[in-house]
Amino acid sequence: MAPVAIDTPDPVVQKRDGQALEELSDAIDEVNVLKANMKREKDLYEESEFDKSKDKTAFRQYEDACDRVKNFYKEQHTKQTVAYNLKARHEFHSTTRAEMTVWEAMEKLNTLIDESDPDTSLSQIEHLLQSAEAIRRDGKPRWMQLTGLIHDLGKLLFFYNAQGQWDVVGDTFPVGCGFDERIIYGRESFTENEDFNHPIYDTKFGIYSPGCGLDKVMLSWGHDEYLYHIAKEQSTLPDEALSMIRYHSFYPWHNAGAYHELMDDHDKAMLRAVKAFNPYDLYSKSDGIPSAEELKPYYMELIDEYFPNKVVRW
Repeated sequence: MAPVAIDTPDPVVQKRDGQALEELSDAIDEVNVLKANMKREKDLYEESEFDKSKDKTAFRQYEDACDRVKNFYKEQHTKQTVAYNLKARHEFHSTTRAEMTVWEAMEKLNTLIDESDPDTSLSQIEHLLQSAEAIRRDGKPRWMQLTGLIHDLGKLLFFYNAQGQWDVVGDTFPVGCGFDERIIYGRESFTENEDFNHPIYDTKFGIYSPGCGLDKVMLSWGHDEYLYHIAKEQSTLPDEALSMIRYHSFYPWHNAGAYHELMDDHDKAMLRAVKAFNPYDLYSKSDGIPSAEELKPYYMELIDEYFPNKVVRW
């Protein structure tokens, strides 16, 4: 049976290939790997423990990534323009796509699974819980555990007005200034983007200025940017959590050192937080499958602690 969003009657949504989205997202995670105690609450910046026994070199080289990933980035790098990003942000601020609790959003995202072959990948809830539980096992702060739980919830865009997969998943990068060689597949992958070689948009600083701060920079629209704005407006999560959400796919910045000329002092502090979160995003997959029902009471309490209004506007 083809993958469907089983809880919506919208025929367009039902045709969306959720399994393909997740397979692509997982493949992108594999690409990024190479680029890259519960008794007390540890400091945010203490080294992660859960991944020390994992072989981080057992993933494919990004140069050898499958054609699906290469084709995805070709499309993303062609279509993520200044014009599209202005339009996407206007639609975000002028449209409420749905109203539901955080846990209900997780359950909706959980329909992005191929019911004809459920053993091929974990469900979304299981994936999110693995990330959160890895942070919890390392004794990191409660707000960071919640961040691990929700960091991919922006993929809800896939159910609504997403144009495809290119504006939902994938590494992020600034638009409105030069496409850096350290973006995956380099500048050459942007040659068909209408902003490539633009007299302003493709200069070093473009529409920005040195040290202006990343808050003033448009990052390519996708699940990170979408959830960041929702959490910023409707949660009490600290700045470190908001940065983990917004920048966890901004690999040219936090992994390769690009665009640091745009940073202000606040960004320099947040970069450290994003780097502390990164291992839990990449290496949390394991053989152990968490039980959503067993863990739900604990995480419902966390959700209520940081989302004052139970019903979130998506």
